[in-house]
Amino acid sequence: MKSIIEKLNDGGPFFTYVIMLFLLLITVLIVRAFIQGDFTKKTRSLIASLSWFALAWGYLGRTFGLILAFDKIAAAGEITPEHMAGGLKMALIGPLCGLTAFLVGRLGIILLQWKATKDSFE
Repeated sequence: MKSIIEKLNDGGPFFTYVIMLFLLLITVLIVRAFIQGDFTKKTRSLIASLSWFALAWGYLGRTFGLILAFDKIAAAGEITPEHMAGGLKMALIGPLCGLTAFLVGRLGIILLQWKATKDSFE
């Protein structure tokens, strides 16, 4: 658990923790939909919107991470592997978190659509 928190901090807490909050919200909405039997298009649309936002937020974080990395490289004058690796790591963690939230949301939507279709045939 400590390692995960360190990675989230490395990716820029402002971006990664927001994405994790969206991932939690997406998961809660999916579970609630299954418990309450709410397979409506409105619920699926909300999950889709949240997952797309998480993905976009992750890529926004990547853009800021790359800008900061290039600023540090420019300020240092010389590029070392440590500078490059640190900047690239920060730039990749945000999109990875965003993609994770997006995939969980899309999987939830697929399952909700499947359940809604299955119930309509019975």
